[in-house]
Amino acid sequence: MTPSTSQTLPRYGLMLGNFATGLCILAPAGMLTVLADGLTVGIRETGLLVTFGAVILCFGSPIVAWLTTRIDRRTLLVSSLAFMVIGQAASALAPNYATVLALRLAMVAGTAVYTPQAASTIALLVPEKERSGSIAFVFLGWSLAVAGGLPLITFVSGYIGWRGAFAAASLTALIPLILLLFALPRALYGPPLSLHSFGLLAHNRKIILLLLITILSISGQLIVFVYLAPLLQRLAGASHEATGLMFALFGVVAFAGNVVATNIVGRIGGWLTAGIFLVCTLTGLLFWSLGAGMLPIMGVGVAFIGLGFAASNSMSQARLVQAAPELSSASVALNTSGVYVGQAIGSGVGGVMFGMGLLTGIGYIGLAFVAASIAVWSLTRDR
Repeated sequence: MTPSTSQTLPRYGLMLGNFATGLCILAPAGMLTVLADGLTVGIRETGLLVTFGAVILCFGSPIVAWLTTRIDRRTLLVSSLAFMVIGQAASALAPNYATVLALRLAMVAGTAVYTPQAASTIALLVPEKERSGSIAFVFLGWSLAVAGGLPLITFVSGYIGWRGAFAAASLTALIPLILLLFALPRALYGPPLSLHSFGLLAHNRKIILLLLITILSISGQLIVFVYLAPLLQRLAGASHEATGLMFALFGVVAFAGNVVATNIVGRIGGWLTAGIFLVCTLTGLLFWSLGAGMLPIMGVGVAFIGLGFAASNSMSQARLVQAAPELSSASVALNTSGVYVGQAIGSGVGGVMFGMGLLTGIGYIGLAFVAASIAVWSLTRDR
């Protein structure tokens, strides 16, 4: 295996694994209405598949990172992908809502390790000067999950049902599982983690602020995104096909935003790059909120939210690695937990507001969360 190939295949395998992870975690959002009808429960109860999963993930990510610190990366990442394959396949056969929920909680507990360990693994495989760009590339998988995966889930669930959508999501994890099984080197270990590692991070002001940015920005984004389909249908009368196109628009722009971030971060730095995309998210939520009920304006909002969705978080991950390279496994695990804390907050608050009929107010609450994240971002300028 040439030096070039030894880096390229793992990069693509890790990125596609993030695609499978993103699809695993976000799939219910792409078929929320279909799931609710098929399982004979309400939209709010179906949204809890995202909320409760996020709660498990936010605690599981750092705990699993600590418990598995002495397991080589190939075994760990391949095992995590195997959890996704089995969990999604079993969900496709589930008889009722309670079973889907139980399977989902078990599955995400095994999935919790993937994203942070994928970021720390690529950091072990590339030179230091390439870390920021490589981590952003690996995180492109999440953008692809939103760009291609969620629209596919939306269309598949609309035409062959939620069981077929879960089955399709299961198959997407098989490709990176096989690729990483053969592409990652054996006996690849990150720096050993201990509870002391997390204690060191807790005393690092910049890292705490970066984690807070993640929590606030993700809360603001996902309060709308998780309920995107029913909100579009209730507020603007969007058809199933129009909703699928909105997911596609969001994802394509999210992918483009992450590609742009990957290419400009080396020139203008992580701080400014992160700020640009946080402002994009803020702009999108402003369009969404002011244009509620007008599908074209809401579409502009969706595009701007998508532009900042993955790029801002991939920049947070890259900045965390640069801030404390020796503790990157721990810091990226905590950032992933921050993503899931934000997911739990956003989907939880959105669910409550949706249940109360406060549909137009959801975007304004999201706007407040992202504005707060920009205020915190202003305190983290790289020296």
